[in-house]
Amino acid sequence: MRRSIFDPDHEAFRASCAAFLTTSVAPHLESFIEDKGLPREYWLEAGKQELLGLEIPEEFGGAGAEDFRFNAVWAEELSKVSAALGSCTGIHCDIVMPYLVDLGTDEQKQRWLPGAATGEILTAIAMTEPAGGSDLAALKTTAVRDGDDWVINGSKTFITNGYSADLVITAVRTSPDKGAKGITLFGIEATDEGFSRGRKLDKVGQSESDTAELFFQDVRVGQDRVIGEIDRGFIYMMERLPQERLTCAVSNVAHAKQILTETIQYAHERRAFGQSIGAFQHNKFLLAELVTAIEVAEAYVDQGVLAHTAGEFTAIDAAKAKWWSSQVQNDVLDHCVQVHGGYGFMNEYRVGRAWRDARVSKIWAGSNEIMKELIGRDLGF
Repeated sequence: MRRSIFDPDHEAFRASCAAFLTTSVAPHLESFIEDKGLPREYWLEAGKQELLGLEIPEEFGGAGAEDFRFNAVWAEELSKVSAALGSCTGIHCDIVMPYLVDLGTDEQKQRWLPGAATGEILTAIAMTEPAGGSDLAALKTTAVRDGDDWVINGSKTFITNGYSADLVITAVRTSPDKGAKGITLFGIEATDEGFSRGRKLDKVGQSESDTAELFFQDVRVGQDRVIGEIDRGFIYMMERLPQERLTCAVSNVAHAKQILTETIQYAHERRAFGQSIGAFQHNKFLLAELVTAIEVAEAYVDQGVLAHTAGEFTAIDAAKAKWWSSQVQNDVLDHCVQVHGGYGFMNEYRVGRAWRDARVSKIWAGSNEIMKELIGRDLGF
């Protein structure tokens, strides 16, 4: 079915994104995987191509697109090349930037946004803690007032871009007696005394994504590092999680669709018992089911992109899009591995890596179980 949400400007932008990724990124993916992270050269080159500042106003060096369909195009093209590339870049472009643009002071915007647009300042967001998982209201990292400063202690884990980020938007507890209403966001810079990182975490998939533990030991910062208002951090996170989950959904579908396209080509070329394996009825029916599943998921996510662009996308819409797209992605890629047979279990074929890379999508940005809990509550249960 023909997609109808993008106009010629979006498709021209898509061509630019694809050209950059094909020439400057795809040839180097193996080295990214070996290094367990994206080099600064990637970020700087993406900045030169004006791909990092879609959410950033022009006055601070960004594109000021104000149309999430451009974000969706960029997320799709990234995820076609690598799921990890999509997640790392999405964190910086789609997830962190709204906090700085919407909540930052003029001084904070001048300090951080121009560098974020050029790739000179790489960003991350630190919510998850070792004992907390999806329960953001149970944060244990604290910030305590000391005169005009705040002193931060605690740790975070599973932080994408955490090993190389220059700026980390960090959720901490400032009012222990207020529960979820006692959380504040701080901008922590990598050069702040007392801030440190653990090793790059050894993950099952998404090897080219640098993921780390972060530690805060008596990190002293001034009031100028508070993002938004004191004790409103949980509200800010809840307001912006729908865009994060929609970005995940866009990436999930694009990643699975690309690998399915490659699998269909493989099924045409691979022969057994005198014919292409795609000609066997089981495989033919299976691929028909997978193509349909992807197109249906894509149609729903496309409508989510339109709704978000119009300011009508809800937290429940986001929960549905996130859990469903990640489930479809994992189901599709599992079948793609099976179609490839033994070759599907070899790293030389992208399908095996994609299968591993996709598994985390049912966990991060709120586990699928949490998404269903949100949807169930909306039904009155």
